[in-house]
Amino acid sequence: MRVRFREVDPFNCWVWLRFSEIPSQGERNYVDGIFDSWYVLGRLGGFNAENLQVHEEGDELSWMSYEAEEATGVMPALMHNMGQMEYQQDWARCWIDLGTSDGIALDVLINALRQLDSDVVQLEELLIGGVNDDWPVEDHPDSVFPGMG
Repeated sequence: MRVRFREVDPFNCWVWLRFSEIPSQGERNYVDGIFDSWYVLGRLGGFNAENLQVHEEGDELSWMSYEAEEATGVMPALMHNMGQMEYQQDWARCWIDLGTSDGIALDVLINALRQLDSDVVQLEELLIGGVNDDWPVEDHPDSVFPGMG
């Protein structure tokens, strides 16, 4: 799976997937599940790079001291909104308002889609941001800042 970034507006971002062939309903269900789960984690502030205490601890996690005050002191990183996944032939797309979530959100999505590509359905390409000439987009009705992307 090739991963490419185009112009990314975090408040008005399209994510595009190109499959090797038209996906079956079962394959679509996997993709939908990944995006839905990813969004729930983002909506709840799971993609906050300012609070990665466990990650930063390294290999030895036994008896780690988790600092609740440190976690409380960071600025929230919340994903604001996500549209429905849309499919057209061998393409899928989804509109996202990443809000104040950190770039780690996109890393998590890419990792999950890479595993999906390996185990379930072949993905040719993941495009983050921008638009496709053959599938025009309009301002998303849930966009806080329409016309900015």
